[in-house]
Amino acid sequence: MVSLDNLANEITSAVKTYTQDVTNGIEKELDKTSRTVTKDISTNSPKKSGRYAAGWARKKISDGVGVRYISYNKYKPGLAHLQENGYAKRGGGRVAGKPHIRPVVDRELPAMVNRIKSIIRNGG
Repeated sequence: MVSLDNLANEITSAVKTYTQDVTNGIEKELDKTSRTVTKDISTNSPKKSGRYAAGWARKKISDGVGVRYISYNKYKPGLAHLQENGYAKRGGGRVAGKPHIRPVVDRELPAMVNRIKSIIRNGG
């Protein structure tokens, strides 16, 4: 039984617990999804020498608001958008792009959003 004097404290405590559980659940989901996305991008990357495909990594960025993960190519960072979108050749003509980043993101993002909604509904 909670007295009226302690009701506000109990509600505050319950909200803090819910918030922390949801935050932890979302961070775990972001970590899991970023691992999957980075692995799939690497698997689907064009492989001439293999260095570009092997260079995919992810970075966790924590700021005061939350956590973000960024997938990037540590060996050939300037090549990703050229491989994805294609480019104009110096002597004329174009090299066609080989989409390997956007398809993975388009597939994983909606599923991640649904899992995060479930985490919020279930309280963590």
